[in-house]
Amino acid sequence: MFSLIKENSNRFLTGIVLLVVVLAVAFIDNYFLTWLFLGVVFMFAFYEALKLFNMLNHNNLFFWAILLWIVAYFYPNPDDLFFIVAIVFASFLAYHKEYDRRNFLPFLYPASSFLFIFSLYHDFGMEALIWLLIVVASTDIGAFFVGKLVGKRKFSSISPNKTVEGVIGGVVIATILGSYYALILVDTPYALVISFFTSIASIFGDLFESYLKRRAGVKDSGKILPGHGGVLDRVDSYLFAAPVMVILLRGLL
Repeated sequence: MFSLIKENSNRFLTGIVLLVVVLAVAFIDNYFLTWLFLGVVFMFAFYEALKLFNMLNHNNLFFWAILLWIVAYFYPNPDDLFFIVAIVFASFLAYHKEYDRRNFLPFLYPASSFLFIFSLYHDFGMEALIWLLIVVASTDIGAFFVGKLVGKRKFSSISPNKTVEGVIGGVVIATILGSYYALILVDTPYALVISFFTSIASIFGDLFESYLKRRAGVKDSGKILPGHGGVLDRVDSYLFAAPVMVILLRGLL
């Protein structure tokens, strides 16, 4: 195990720095600061998504992404804004039939998921965001170590480094740790169910971004995070996990 850490020292060092920053934001637990922090991450992820979609010449979309995030600060149900964006886009497309339909892609991914991440904080507080962090991080770290130590069977051709054993190990570890923490928020059955399905969603969030990178012919979405690649490489799992957690919390509680 120590050799694995040494071989991936940049990855773990960057991960520690990111964790310190996230924990600082969580400790302060200020609405504006959390919105601002998520917004900065969102802008980097939005830019990298434009690269993956081969749409860097569509810089005007940044204006709408920033406007969307500003509105989300004041709007009582931030995730609902995605449907408003979808309706506006569909209406504009119907009116201007030559309008580039790809302009909707970065609002489908990653913008909609960031609205759900912010909604998780808005509706359920910082404790829920920490729960999400624990589940996703445990899934990622657990899958990495279990896969490296005992992994044999490839999980998916899209991400050849993932193994079935690693995925199972990551989900089990995340369900246990996530459920233990979540007892401060929900009863045990809900904690187990939500942690389990959120962990599974995070696996496919990572897999989906790998699919996008393969289509774009790149290894990483960016280079800003040593050992991790781009911001989208670091938050991809959260982009599927957050909507699942929000939906389950609203549906089960």
